[in-house]
Amino acid sequence: MGRELHGARDPLTHLQHAGEDLRPIALFFVAEDSEPNMDAPLPAVIERPEQLTPPWLTAALRAGGLETTVAGCSHRSVGTGQMADSYRVELELVDARADVPRSLVVKLPSADSISRASGARGAYASEVRFYLELASRLAIRVPECHYGAVSDDAASFVLILEDLAPGRQGDQLNGCSVDQAHAAVVNLAGLHAPLWCDAAIWDLELAMKMDPDSAAMLSEVLKPMTEGFVERYRSRLSADDVEVLGGFAAGAANWVRGRSERFALLHGDYRLDNLLFATSEGGYPVATVDWQTLGVGLPARDLAYFLGNGLTPEARRDHERRLVSAYHDELLAQGVAGYPLETCWEDYRYGQFQGPLITVLGAMSVKQTDRGDDMFMVMASRACRAIRDLDALDLL
Repeated sequence: MGRELHGARDPLTHLQHAGEDLRPIALFFVAEDSEPNMDAPLPAVIERPEQLTPPWLTAALRAGGLETTVAGCSHRSVGTGQMADSYRVELELVDARADVPRSLVVKLPSADSISRASGARGAYASEVRFYLELASRLAIRVPECHYGAVSDDAASFVLILEDLAPGRQGDQLNGCSVDQAHAAVVNLAGLHAPLWCDAAIWDLELAMKMDPDSAAMLSEVLKPMTEGFVERYRSRLSADDVEVLGGFAAGAANWVRGRSERFALLHGDYRLDNLLFATSEGGYPVATVDWQTLGVGLPARDLAYFLGNGLTPEARRDHERRLVSAYHDELLAQGVAGYPLETCWEDYRYGQFQGPLITVLGAMSVKQTDRGDDMFMVMASRACRAIRDLDALDLL
């Protein structure tokens, strides 16, 4: 297969400065501390873990600037991704260079045809673009990228990423501690602040860039999907939650158009399953993965989505003011100006509808599983409760 994008670890952005064109001006990205072998043929964009062979891994790592030879490898599934599959790959190397990791995470398209079809509609290409073109412009902690590529038809992709073990994935079903939530919202400010209100980001090709022109289309898609969601899960949804879901579906176009004077890059699905937290064995305080829903919009949508879904309703009500303030403080510390705390709070209320948006679209676009059903029910319940607690429907 051909490559639409390909690149190396910890990429130099090859982008213009903020305020100018942010599109890539080169398709091959060079690591700061390594030199890629420009004469070596690029490896094919593989699709299944069985294709993770020593020759393929050697070629990919060399393309990324790591002059090493893989003698053997083993892999096992990790994570709970809905649109893609991830594998921890243990390497046996011919040499013993200190800069070559012995464990990596490789991300590939989902084995499920339904989930894969959703990823091919821009999500796979968007995630590769994030790692190769944008990650080094931002202050949010993400895995180091050693290699990334996407096929010409965008239906297949591969990413070779830093293994963040012993960090542990958050638990969407049980929620997180207030301390973990604090670390997550401060980390989130590192995504939003660097390109805050930079008009050039609207020119990026991203999976979930919902500008006002896409509002009508979103409404047309969301209404029948919400009806299908309610029908599928009727026995597990309260009457109050059904009312909130229907109310948002009817007002989604207005919601997308609203508050357009503030925008930044959005993760789009900033929730616990996509965050890794430090454990007693070590790891970063928090790191963010799964960039397949990258978009542009009101920054507080990510904040509202995380707090509305990541904390129990009781913990959210007790601590959300302090957590929103911590996020706001970090925005100011990273250079955002002219954004009062009370405006941030009102944006947080307004952003609560990211919860039902992603819950409905996600549930109806990927393979149905028992854990997925449980997860989407927890997300729907917490998001709808937050919308009611904050009187957010009044803002539509």
